[in-house]
Amino acid sequence: MQVLLTTLNAKYIHINLAIRLLYMLNKDNGNLDWHEFTIKEDKATVAKHCSQYDVICFSCYIWNITQTLAVCALIKKLNPNIKILLGGPEVSYEFSEIIANDVVDFIIVGEGEIPFEHFIKNYPNITDVPNLVYKQNDTIHYNKQNVSFDLKNYENLNPYLYDEPSSLYNKVCYLETSRGCPYKCEFCLASLDNKVRYLPTDTIKQQLLYLMQHGRVIKFLDRTFNVKKDFTLDIFQFILDHHQPFNVFQFEITADIVHPDIIAFINEKVPKGLFRFEIGIQTVNKDSNLAVSRKQNFDKTAGVIKQLQDKIEMHLDLIVGLPLDYWEDNKYSFEKVFALHPPELQLGFLKFLKGTPVREKYAQYDYEFDPMPPYQIIKSKFLSEAQLAEITIVENALEIYWNKKRAVHTLKYVAAHYSIFNFFNGLGNLFLTQKQFHQYGINDVFNILLDYAKLHYKNDFILQQLTAIDYYIFYKVRPKDLASNITFTKTSMLATLPNLGYNMHLQRFAAFNISFNWQTFIDNNIIEAANNLIVITYDGTSLPTIKAHAAIAVV
Repeated sequence: MQVLLTTLNAKYIHINLAIRLLYMLNKDNGNLDWHEFTIKEDKATVAKHCSQYDVICFSCYIWNITQTLAVCALIKKLNPNIKILLGGPEVSYEFSEIIANDVVDFIIVGEGEIPFEHFIKNYPNITDVPNLVYKQNDTIHYNKQNVSFDLKNYENLNPYLYDEPSSLYNKVCYLETSRGCPYKCEFCLASLDNKVRYLPTDTIKQQLLYLMQHGRVIKFLDRTFNVKKDFTLDIFQFILDHHQPFNVFQFEITADIVHPDIIAFINEKVPKGLFRFEIGIQTVNKDSNLAVSRKQNFDKTAGVIKQLQDKIEMHLDLIVGLPLDYWEDNKYSFEKVFALHPPELQLGFLKFLKGTPVREKYAQYDYEFDPMPPYQIIKSKFLSEAQLAEITIVENALEIYWNKKRAVHTLKYVAAHYSIFNFFNGLGNLFLTQKQFHQYGINDVFNILLDYAKLHYKNDFILQQLTAIDYYIFYKVRPKDLASNITFTKTSMLATLPNLGYNMHLQRFAAFNISFNWQTFIDNNIIEAANNLIVITYDGTSLPTIKAHAAIAVV
C-alpha cells in the first residue's frame, strides 16, 4: 500500500507541520510519502500527482477544504479505487456531511498521531482505529475514543529533517512547543483543549536551533506563548544565544499577563526587530468579552504594548461581530487600539468555526453566518448586514493606507484630531467610487486620499500637507508631482536648495513649505505652529531622506 500525506497550503511560503509530524512518526511503517501543494495550483495536476497512491491523506482547514474536496473528486474520477482520508480541524467537528460525500472514505477526528499510526499499521482492517470515521455497508461508523498523544514521544525528533534545508529559508517555519490553551474564548478552537501540554524543552531547542540555521521566519504555534514565565525567558535567551542575523521570530501572546521580568528582559536584551508579537485584543468592550467567556484588561494590555513597542513589531487583532458589540462599540474599540499605532492592525470578522461554542449558540443572538467556509458573520441583533458592509469598507481602507504603510503620518494626525474610524469609512467609500479595493495604482491611493481631505476637511491644510509628505517619501525615485499645488517647481528648487547645501546635480528633490514643526510632530505626534521647509532627497535606490529647515519664500 502506497500512502501520501498531503495538503493544499494557502501560499507557497507556508508549511504544513502536521503532515511532517505524521511522516516522521510513521515513515518506517510502510510506503509513506509526503508532498505539499497550494490552493492556487491546477487541481487536475494535483489530482494526477496524487493518483499514483493507494491512500491519500489530506490535512484540512477552513482555507483549503473547498479546494481539497474538489481535488478529491478529480482523484476519484481518475481511479475510484483510491481511498481518501481527511484529517485536521475543519473535519474534526460536524463531520457528517463531509463523510457522506462519495469522494471521502475516512476521517480522523482530533489529534492525529495515535489514530494515524493505527490506521497505517492495520489497514485495511480499520474497525478498531481510534477516532476514525468511516463508511461500511452504507452505514457511517465513528470509533470515538479518549486518546491523547504524549508529547514526550517527540523527544529528540525533528520534523524538518525531511525538507531540503535550503528550501526553508524562503518559507514560514512553524514550531510547536505546546498544545492547548488555558483560556476559553468561545470563538476559538483552541479553547476546546484547556490542558496545556509541552514538548520536551531540549527537543524544542534542537528543532529551534535547526530552523535558526536553515530558516529565516520562525513562527511559534502556541496560542499563548507567555503562559509560563520561566519557559518564555528560557526560550528567549536561547534565541539570543543562537539566532542568525536574518532570523525573525513570531509569537502569539496574551499581553495583559506578560510578566514584568519578560518586559525587562526584552527591553534590556532583545534587539529591535528580532521579535514580532501577535496580540488578539478582539474588543475593548468588557461585556462583549464576558459574553464569549473571555477575560482581558485592556489598560494592562495597552500598557504592555507601549512598554515594548520600541523593541517589538506588533500585530494587533480586532474581531467585528462579537456578542453585545454594536456599531459604536466596534468604533470605540477600533479607535482605542489604533491609538496605539501598531505597525499592523487586523480588523477581522467573527467566524463560526465548527466545534466552537459561538457556533453552537448562534441562535441566541440572532446570528446569521455563511454556511460555507470560512463561516463569516452575515448579520446579528447587534450589527445589520449594511453595517457590516460599511465596516468591511473600513477594513479595506485600513489595509491599503495603514497596514501597507502608505499614509502613516497622515493617519496618525487624523487619529489625534478626528474620528479615525469615520475617516477610514468615508475614505473607503470615496475609493470605491473611483477604483476597486483589489485593483488600483499607488498614485490612485494618494490622489484619492488628497481628494477626500480636500472634500471633507477643506480648511485643514496640515492634513493636505501630511498627505503630500507621505506621498513623496513612499517612493525611492522621485514621483511625478501630486495634485496638491504645494510643491516647489524645479526652477524654485534650483534657486533655493543649493543655498542650503544641497547638490542639485547628484540627486533629485521634492521641496515645499509646511505650516507646522515637523520634528515636534515626528517626536511627539503634536502639531506645533511653525513655518518649515521640507526637503525630500532621492538617490534612486533606497527610501528617500526627509529634512526640515526654516521656511523660505518661493522664488
